[in-house]
Amino acid sequence: MTAPYFFGYGSLVNTSTHRYGGAARARLRGWRRAWVHTGLREVAFLTAVPCEDSEIDGLIAEVPGGDWAALDEREFAYERLPASGKVAHGLPGKPEISVYAVAAGKQNGVTERHPILLSYLDVVLQGYLREFGEEGLNGFVGTTDGWDAPILDDREAPRYPRHQVITAAERRIFDDLIDSTGARRIVCRA
Repeated sequence: MTAPYFFGYGSLVNTSTHRYGGAARARLRGWRRAWVHTGLREVAFLTAVPCEDSEIDGLIAEVPGGDWAALDEREFAYERLPASGKVAHGLPGKPEISVYAVAAGKQNGVTERHPILLSYLDVVLQGYLREFGEEGLNGFVGTTDGWDAPILDDREAPRYPRHQVITAAERRIFDDLIDSTGARRIVCRA
């Protein structure tokens, strides 16, 4: 029996943040990304939201033995939903594929009390740059809603638990891309 897969569209695209094997590029039809906040986390994060006319790039990766426990714990603010028929991929057959998303009724707006962490955004952008290049970065921005949310610049003291080191070149690319969205940065206060 084939192991099930998850479709990652945010930090899970950065394979440095997990050890799930069989990672491969994929595209989810009928969804977009959005920045949201819920009562389950202090800060904003990405979710997938249904949108009939949209598609988002991401990665699929195996969940060995169908043991979802560790991934469900990592993605605790989300619901795991079936997505097999909506994911275009290069794998043989029709593997079971799930996507994590926040239920519409549990989504709150992003505020200065619940900002996007720049250390989290850097991880996401680094994953997209590595997997899809600069064109993929632009696609990420274009298929993500909520860039009016404040971004907390925590690069000097990253709060995201799976933060990654970014190079000076990546930082320039990411900063230019973030600035192009019109997003507003706020300073991390110790």
